[in-house]
Amino acid sequence: MTALPVGDDALLVEAESGAQAQALHAELLRRRAEGSLTVREIVPAARTVLLDGLADPARLAAELTSCEAPAAPPHARERVELLVRYDGPDLTEVAAHWGVPVSEVVRIHADTEFTVAFCGFAPGFGYLTGLPARYDVPRRATPRTAVPPGAVALAGPYTGVYPRSSPGGWQLIGTTEAVLWDHTRVPAALLSPGTRVRFTPVEDA
Repeated sequence: MTALPVGDDALLVEAESGAQAQALHAELLRRRAEGSLTVREIVPAARTVLLDGLADPARLAAELTSCEAPAAPPHARERVELLVRYDGPDLTEVAAHWGVPVSEVVRIHADTEFTVAFCGFAPGFGYLTGLPARYDVPRRATPRTAVPPGAVALAGPYTGVYPRSSPGGWQLIGTTEAVLWDHTRVPAALLSPGTRVRFTPVEDA
């Protein structure tokens, strides 16, 4: 890992992989909870973790870069189930890319337990990991100008659910009625880093 100063009281830690970044994020949250780390904010991304509000970022940087990478975090206790209609317009294209029937795409996706690695792009949008690397899919060559809220989508190694209508280039495989972001709810985001997620297929009545 490498650690880069950001301003006077922040640190950007670069990990060697997404899994290492998730493990580091979990370890830093553990330290903050037990009181051994004082920090205002811990923000994970694909392969980095940003720590903001540190009293001595240089000391923490030296510690993190000299120690071994943290072990993979244990499974989070919290799990969210999302009911999904696998009716996305790109489902057939994803099946062709995987080399399996459409029904097998549904089975593989629904049988996978995902973990929210980090959030971004839009409020409530979580980047979920869990599918093996052989199921990575490319983004669409031409992004859509509007993706409907609740669209379940794939891109690269990630699964995501669009919390609101927005442009997007991910492959759409289904839809859910779950509310991913509600500013009147506490917390506002249904999905947060570390949350486990399962997708459950449903049929239209």
